[in-house]
Amino acid sequence: MEQTYQYAWIIPFLPLPVPVLIGLGLLLFPTATKSLRRMWAFQSVLLLSIVMIFSMNLSIQQINSSSVYQYVWSWIINNDFSLEFGYLIDPLTSIMSILITTVGIMVLIYSDNYMSHDHGYLRFFAYMSFFSTSMLGLVTSSNLIQIYIFWELVGICSYLLIGFWFTRPVAAKACQKAFVTNRVGDFGLLLGILGFYWITGSFEFRDLFQIFNNLISNNEVNFVFVTLCAVLLFAGAIAKSAQFPLHVWLPDAMEGPTPISALIHAATMVAAGIFLVARLLPLFIVIPHIMNFISLIGIITVFLGATLALAQKDIKRGLAYSTMSQLGYMMLALGMGSYRSALFHLITHAYSKALLFLGSGSVIHSMETLVGYCPKKSQNMVLMGGLTKHVPITKNSFLLGTLSLCGIPPLACFWSKDEILNDSWLYSSIFAIIAWSTAGLTAFYMCRIYLLTFEGHLNVHFQNYSGKRNTPFYSISLWGKEGSKISNKNFPLITLLKLKNNGRPSFFSNKVYKIDENVRNIIQPFLSIPHFGNTKIYSYPYESDNTMLFPILILILFTLFVGFLGIPFNHDVDILTKWLTPSINLLHKNSNNSIDWYEFCKDAVFSVSIASFGIFIAFFLYKPVYSSFQNLDLINSFVKMGPKRNFSDKIKNAIYDWSYNRGYIDAFYETFLTAGMRKLSKFVHFFDRRIIDAIPNGVGLISFFVAEVIKSVGGGRISSYLFFYFSYVSIFLLIYYFFNH
Repeated sequence: MEQTYQYAWIIPFLPLPVPVLIGLGLLLFPTATKSLRRMWAFQSVLLLSIVMIFSMNLSIQQINSSSVYQYVWSWIINNDFSLEFGYLIDPLTSIMSILITTVGIMVLIYSDNYMSHDHGYLRFFAYMSFFSTSMLGLVTSSNLIQIYIFWELVGICSYLLIGFWFTRPVAAKACQKAFVTNRVGDFGLLLGILGFYWITGSFEFRDLFQIFNNLISNNEVNFVFVTLCAVLLFAGAIAKSAQFPLHVWLPDAMEGPTPISALIHAATMVAAGIFLVARLLPLFIVIPHIMNFISLIGIITVFLGATLALAQKDIKRGLAYSTMSQLGYMMLALGMGSYRSALFHLITHAYSKALLFLGSGSVIHSMETLVGYCPKKSQNMVLMGGLTKHVPITKNSFLLGTLSLCGIPPLACFWSKDEILNDSWLYSSIFAIIAWSTAGLTAFYMCRIYLLTFEGHLNVHFQNYSGKRNTPFYSISLWGKEGSKISNKNFPLITLLKLKNNGRPSFFSNKVYKIDENVRNIIQPFLSIPHFGNTKIYSYPYESDNTMLFPILILILFTLFVGFLGIPFNHDVDILTKWLTPSINLLHKNSNNSIDWYEFCKDAVFSVSIASFGIFIAFFLYKPVYSSFQNLDLINSFVKMGPKRNFSDKIKNAIYDWSYNRGYIDAFYETFLTAGMRKLSKFVHFFDRRIIDAIPNGVGLISFFVAEVIKSVGGGRISSYLFFYFSYVSIFLLIYYFFNH
C-alpha cells in the first residue's frame, strides 16, 4: 500500500503528454497530426482511464484503512523561508479525482462524435487534456501556493474552452467576462494566502492548521485581520463556484461547446471552490463569524439561482442557473459545518448534472441539423417540443436527471439534498425555510425545462412557422408531420446532400461527416430508413449516435446508484462516512452516522411532497397541448403577455422580468461598475494628459518662449553683454543691501 501511494504523483501528469504532443505535432508536422486525429482521442481516453483506475485503487485503500498520505520535497530554501511542493492523498483528494476522471472519460467519448465536424477538433482535445492535468494537480496539492498555481491554470483552461469558437463575438465576450470575474476572486485568494502566511509562517496545510489553532487558543492573533484574510480566501471560492455576487460569468460560459459545460461547468471546475472551502474548513471553523458568512452566501446563491432559472429560454442557461443553485446548497452545508453532506451532494450532483448537460447536447445536436448552427434557435426551448417519439433514449435519460435533481427517490440527489435540508433546521429556521422553498422551485423549473423540450404535440408545420407566435412558454414543433418529405423549396435553411465516404470519421464512430468551410455548419440527412432499400429523408429530428448515447447511459447508472454510498445498511456506518473518517476527525466531529429511519422517512415524505408540488405546478402551467391553443390563456396569465389586468398579473410579470433579465444584476454591473470604470478611466486619462503631462510640457514651452525672447535681445557685441551683466549685478547688490539694512 505504501508503494502505491508513492506513485500517486503521476495522477496529475499522466494526461499531460496529449496536449504537449498535439502542440508539437501541429507545429512541426501539421498535416500528419491532423490526419491522425483519431489517435489523439484514443490516447486522451486511455490516459485518463489509467488515472481513474489508479484513483479508485487509492480510494479503496482509504476506505479499508482510513489512511492519509503526504509527500513533499523542498523547492526553494533561503534562510528561514522554505517552499515545498508535493502531493496529498486523503478522502477529499480521492473523491475529486474520481469525479474528474469518470466524468472526463464520458465527456471525451461523447466529444469525439459531437466535435467530429469541427476544424478545432485537435485543439479541443488538447485543451481538455490540459484541463484534466490542471484540475488533478489542484486537488492533489499539499499547500496553498501549489493550489494557487493550478488554480490559475484551471482558469486559463476555462478561458480557452469557453472561447473555443472565438470567431463568434458572443463566445469571445463570454470568455473575457469569465476571465475578468474570476480574476477578482483570484486576487482576493492570493491576498488571503499571503495574509495567512504572514500569520503562521507556513503554506503547508498540516502546519497551517496546527499553528493557527494554537494561536487561536492562546488568543495571539488579531481577529479582525484574521477574518479579513479568511474572507479573501473565500473570495476565490465565490468566483470559481459562481456564488453571489460573482456568479454572472457562469450562464455566459454556456457559449462554449456543450461537452465543456458538462465537464467544467457542472462537475469539476465549478466544484473547485467547494473543494477549496472543504480543504480549508479546519481553518475556517475556528474563526468567529466566517462560517456564518459562508452559509449566508450559500443560501443567497441557492435562492437566487433558482429564481433566475424560472424563465430562461436557453436550455443550457437554465441548467447553468440550476448548477449555481445546487452549488449554493453545497456552500450552505459547508457553512453549517455539514462536511459530509456537502461532499455527498457534490458527488450526486456532478453525475446528475453531467447527465443533463450531455442530454441537452444531444437535443442541440438534433436541433442544429434543423435550423443550422444558430445557438439562439438550436438551444431555445421555445422552438422545441414533441421530441419524445424521436429521441426516446435522450428523453428518458434527461427525465431521470431531472427527477434526480428534483429530489425524487431513489435517485442520487434525493439522498444528499435531504441531508442538507434536514441539517438546515438545526442551524437556522430562516435558512431552512428558504432551502426547502428552493427545493420546490428546483422541481418546478427542472420540470419546466423537460416539458418545454420533450413534450407537446407535432401540430405546427415547420415551413409555416414564422417564429413570431406569442407563445414563449409553449412547445412548438419545428418539423411538421411525421414522415413528411421535405425539399430545398419548403425547407430553405438546410441543403440536403447524400454524403460520400470522403470525410474523416471519428475514432469511436463509423458515421462520416462532411466538414464544411464554415465552422459547425454540418450537412447531413435527418433520418434514413434502411429497410427494403428505402432512403427517404424525413423532416423530424433523430436520435444521437451510439458514441454520444454510451456516456449518457453510463451516467444514468451513476445517477441511479451513486446515492447508495451514503445509506447505512444493517445499522452499520455507510461507505461514504467510512471513507471520510480521516477528514471528519480532522474537524473534531463524530464520524458515527447512525440514522433514525422513522425520522428519515418523515422528512423524506415532506421533501418529496414539496418536490411533487413543484412538479405539479410546472405540469399545470406547461402541460402538453394536444389540440389547439386551449391552454394559451392560462399561460398568458403567467408570463408577460397582453394587458396587465390586476395586481396578481403585475406580480407575475415582475417575477418573469426579474428571472428573464437575470435579476438585473448584470445590468447593475454594466451601469455602475463597467460604465463607472470607463468614466474613471476617461477622467484618469484626461488628468494624466491635461495636468500631469501638461506641467512638464508647459515648463518646456515657457522655456522655449523665454529663450526666443532672450535670443532677440543679444546682438553679438561684448560691450553690450558686459553692460547688462554689471547692471544685473548692481541691481542684485542694491536689493541685498536694502534688505539687510
